[in-house]
Amino acid sequence: MQKDALNNVHITAEQVLMTPEQLKAAFPLSLQQEAQIADSRKTISDIIAGRDPRLLVVCGPCSIHDPETALEYARRFKALAAEVSDSLYLVMRGLF
Repeated sequence: MQKDALNNVHITAEQVLMTPEQLKAAFPLSLQQEAQIADSRKTISDIIAGRDPRLLVVCGPCSIHDPETALEYARRFKALAAEVSDSLYLVMRGLF
């Protein structure tokens, strides 16, 4: 039996993804974005260590296929995060 008969028999096309380095070069972070990431990481660390009494909640859609839908979800998520921020720290995760 030939190897080709066993591998990728149901694959009709491939698309090469950008490397992390290419993504970083294509979409550089602003200083404000870098500060927000650092602040969020500190908050998460403080919650895990017990220095922040809030509950950490990581949630989000199972998968994202459409950028516009993802942005709408993020807008709603941000509004909810602000509404419950006294007791919960919401972190959106996204899978592509």
